[in-house]
Amino acid sequence: MNNNLQRKLMVKKYVWFWRSIQKESAEKTNKTTLLLIILLSVCGFFSCNNKAEQELSLPHKPNILLIVADDLGYGDIGCYGGEIETPSIDALAKNGIRFSSFHTAPMCAPTRAMLISGNGNHIAGMGAQSKVSDEFGYEGRLTDRVVTIPQLLQSAGYHTYMTGKWHLGMTPESNPHQKGFEQSFVLLNGAGNHYTNQSVLSKRNSRYTENGDSTNWNNGDYSTDFYTTKLITYISQNLDDNQPFFAFAAYTSPHWPLQVEKKHWEKYRGIYDDGYEKLRKKRMQSLKKAGIIPKNSRLPELHESVIPWDSLSDAEKMMEARKMELYAGMVDNLDENIGKIISFLKENGEYENTLIVFMSDNGAAYRDFFYAQNYSFLKDYYRNDYENMGNYNSYISYGPQWAEAGSAPFRYFKDYATEGGTNTTLIISNPNISGKNTISHIFTSVLDLAPTFYEVAEVNYPDVFNGNKVYPLRGESLVPLLTGKTENIHDSNYVFAVEHYGNAMLRKGDWKITNFKRPFKQEDFALYNISDDLGEQNDLKDSEPEKYKEMLEEWKKFSDEIKFQKPTDFK
Repeated sequence: MNNNLQRKLMVKKYVWFWRSIQKESAEKTNKTTLLLIILLSVCGFFSCNNKAEQELSLPHKPNILLIVADDLGYGDIGCYGGEIETPSIDALAKNGIRFSSFHTAPMCAPTRAMLISGNGNHIAGMGAQSKVSDEFGYEGRLTDRVVTIPQLLQSAGYHTYMTGKWHLGMTPESNPHQKGFEQSFVLLNGAGNHYTNQSVLSKRNSRYTENGDSTNWNNGDYSTDFYTTKLITYISQNLDDNQPFFAFAAYTSPHWPLQVEKKHWEKYRGIYDDGYEKLRKKRMQSLKKAGIIPKNSRLPELHESVIPWDSLSDAEKMMEARKMELYAGMVDNLDENIGKIISFLKENGEYENTLIVFMSDNGAAYRDFFYAQNYSFLKDYYRNDYENMGNYNSYISYGPQWAEAGSAPFRYFKDYATEGGTNTTLIISNPNISGKNTISHIFTSVLDLAPTFYEVAEVNYPDVFNGNKVYPLRGESLVPLLTGKTENIHDSNYVFAVEHYGNAMLRKGDWKITNFKRPFKQEDFALYNISDDLGEQNDLKDSEPEKYKEMLEEWKKFSDEIKFQKPTDFK
């Protein structure tokens, strides 16, 4: 990858040189002579031996573009077999690697803490969605126990930009502007209206900041469109200085409320009229056909809260189908905006020098706050009649019924530490990686991305940052996989564990223990072998007592390190 990239960047350097001379002295320059010099130089570069190539330095390090979709389902996008039209994301897959066993935390904030730090969510300070206490792991903000990706990349000469959802602390010292982002426009809350400043979580307005300063949403702007335009603006401001950039597009789509222009959802009208149970089966088959999951995979039982489609009235079926049409429209719009960023990179000669990572932060979302007792005030601001669905003043969620389809072939969905809540979409794309348009089935996690970025950017991870000792990285770089040097990243003894508000899982090789029962009790962990039970249907803790004991011992080590507190222990 590096040698090819060096060649391409050297050519680009000469092109910049040629254009600058043309602009400054077009009439006086002997263009034929200059062109000859450039061609001879480029030819000399391409004919150099390997030793000489290794001694050349890049004109600038590769850019990194991190794109996170919010609550995207596992089988939604086209390259994973989904029926939603996602040509831009599919193009990334053709130029990259899709991952079938990429794991996150089961909810937004913990995943983002793990992503930005390369450490566990408790180590980073996000043991829950927001602050629970001042005790270790539950501070509700990024702590000094970790250093962030933008902080290290910025110290290595990278420009750092972010737009979208932060959800890692509300205080000024927790702002992305204080965590390494040179420029940022972010939603501090966990969710927001996609068109207005009206909160979807409280009676107050949503909270936004730009570069650390409070700002308001421009009512009428659509979130995904705005975040894309803002990010492109940030990148554009410094393109001429030839410094690399780290750009984080933390989209709030397709997170509820499901709001999007008619032109995006209308193309899906009628597609979901057969209901969520049939879509779930179709998704299962399409995932198999796409090669994402094994042919022998089986659907697990539906969540108990799902009401059978055939029991609904015609009016209820219309409402339900429209929910999924709106969701598909949001994904459609998301893909269009990703296409805008890719086009921008290509137009400015930055595409081939940019490592692009696309992922979802957790499994499909099932919650519907609009009808929750504690959120009855939302009816003062929103109305959900059929004709208004999808508009700025509607509050639509697609619920556990459609989330089950979005999480096929796994058990359950967001919030749960089952595969349905934690096994999500990941694509890593660049013209120079090995094995383009392939699928990797190896176990990977969100903790592997920070080490990958650091290796690509040639950044050393410190023991101490800003005078504070920081915890070591918990993942492994994926660069050896991306360059074709290996097919595996973690051995069978590697342990990946996540706990969020009493929802826990621990993975070691193909074995996994999961516990989501309340109140939390260690004896409620179930044991699964994921290699032949993706749906987590066969609890093996009684038939494999030694393995179960081994896994519980690993849990004890993990829970001691993170100073785990049961939800009932929270003050």
